[in-house]
Amino acid sequence: LLSEVKVEDGKVTGRRDGDAASEQLEAALPAVVSVTDQSGEARYPSFKGIMAAKKKPVESLDLSDLDIEADEVGLAGAWTAVDSAAERPARTAGTIVKDEGDGGKQLAEFLASQKFI
Repeated sequence: LLSEVKVEDGKVTGRRDGDAASEQLEAALPAVVSVTDQSGEARYPSFKGIMAAKKKPVESLDLSDLDIEADEVGLAGAWTAVDSAAERPARTAGTIVKDEGDGGKQLAEFLASQKFI
C-alpha cells in the first residue's frame, strides 16, 4: 500500500511506509497501484464549481473519433464471457441457539457443523 503516488514519464513512483522504514518504489506503466487513506485529502467541489460544471458542454465521441475498431470493444472485444447466471436463492431463517446452560456448546457444535471452526 502506497502512501504517496506520482505518475510521470511512463512510470509510477511511490512511497511505502513500513514499521521500521520507508521504501521508494517504481514501476512501468501500465501498473496496478493500491493506496492508503493517507495518500491524499478528499477534495469536495464548491457550490460555485458544481454550478459551473452544469453549464459545461458534454462532448460525445464515437469509435471512429477515438480510432477504435468495433470488434475491439463491447461483447466482441471482451476478455471474459458469462457462461450462466442464476437468481440468488431466498434467505432462509437462521438457527437460534437458546442458552439454557449449554448455549456455548450448542454454538460451538453449530459453528463446527458449518466448518467455521
